[in-house]
Amino acid sequence: MSIEEIYQRFKNSNKICTDTRKIEKYDLFFALKGDNFNGNKFAEQAIKNGANYAIIDEAEFNTSPQCILVDSVLETLQTLANYHRKTFDIPVIGLTGSNGKTTNKELLKAALSSIYKVHATVGNLNNHIGVPLTLLAMPLDTEMAIIEMGANHQKEIDELCQIAEPSHGYITNIGKAHLEGFGGLEGVKKGKGELYDFLKASSGYAFINESNETLVSMALEKELMQTIYYGKTHHKLDLILDSPAISWKDLSTDDTYTSVLSGKYNFENIQAAYAVARFFNVPAEKASEALSHYSPDNNRSQIIEKGGNAIYLDAYNANPSSMEAAVRNFSNLETPRGKVVFLGDMFELGEFSEIEHQNLGKLVKEADFETVVLFGEQMMHALKNLPQAYYFTDKFSIHNWILDKKFEDKAILIKGSRGVKLETLLNFIGLD
Repeated sequence: MSIEEIYQRFKNSNKICTDTRKIEKYDLFFALKGDNFNGNKFAEQAIKNGANYAIIDEAEFNTSPQCILVDSVLETLQTLANYHRKTFDIPVIGLTGSNGKTTNKELLKAALSSIYKVHATVGNLNNHIGVPLTLLAMPLDTEMAIIEMGANHQKEIDELCQIAEPSHGYITNIGKAHLEGFGGLEGVKKGKGELYDFLKASSGYAFINESNETLVSMALEKELMQTIYYGKTHHKLDLILDSPAISWKDLSTDDTYTSVLSGKYNFENIQAAYAVARFFNVPAEKASEALSHYSPDNNRSQIIEKGGNAIYLDAYNANPSSMEAAVRNFSNLETPRGKVVFLGDMFELGEFSEIEHQNLGKLVKEADFETVVLFGEQMMHALKNLPQAYYFTDKFSIHNWILDKKFEDKAILIKGSRGVKLETLLNFIGLD
């Protein structure tokens, strides 16, 4: 069956679904496969649960006229997503970077949504499956799209660009993330720079932070033809304060705004969203107001008051660059409360893991926090430079230790990689 024929069936369906437990009537089921599952085995169940059709790629499961046999379910999903994207003549903003992708995406969505019908990546569905699902969920009345793109190895951003075909794009920053897959910092630059490569080849527009020397240098090296610089001379916001909360003056209106976010790195995220929104003719006051009202969730840059403590929860992800920014920001935080930090392992660092955790220990020692708690096997390396820290490798022990400490009136930073799931500590802080 041709992609055009499959697209007609998609148009007549309720939505795309890849999980039979979430099937609704008239859904189009894609039987994706992974290391530990085979969606083909559930095609018949998907149809029984109400799916219009089931896209499969193994002939033995072609047991119904409602099954559509293709060479590859994943490739069909990606091709269908690109076909759907091509039906839209709207700005599609591709967004990638080492840190802050999801926060940038949510801030940008908030600013643009003040005047446009915006469709954006939900959560962090930013990989070779998430990007197609995001595109296929795009309503017909969408006026602007924001597609978050994640990667942990070379050519992945290029692949996602071929699917999403962004007309505009920006890289948040280049940092020490996924060093194992990229092979070092230069590999990260090359991998993330694939977005610039695509925009150059397709005559797209790149938004570039003038204050980020690495990104400016990359843009010049790649000889990008259509660039929109911001931050120093164009669409500039004037930072007034970045701790305990960000305040800025909108130089277009002379009005002052305050965010619940803190830290210079989050101000850079706000500045980026503001600049892109202004480029697309969002009035200055609408952009700044929307950005000041943005409140993070999902364990990212959240500030939670509990048991008399101010908890700074940033436990969705961690790498050497984002960990350094968080630690420095917390160290500079203006508060009368004693400062406590809970830091978990940074993953996907490969051969760089030992030295990067050691460097983190040195940084934390210089910050001179009241209490430092390390969690995870890799954090053992941080102890070399931080022998006074408390160290745990299992949740049962750290949870009981927190209960015994009975933290009160503290400022507490919690940060670690997603796999560590340090947000579970919230259940034990501030309990009587």
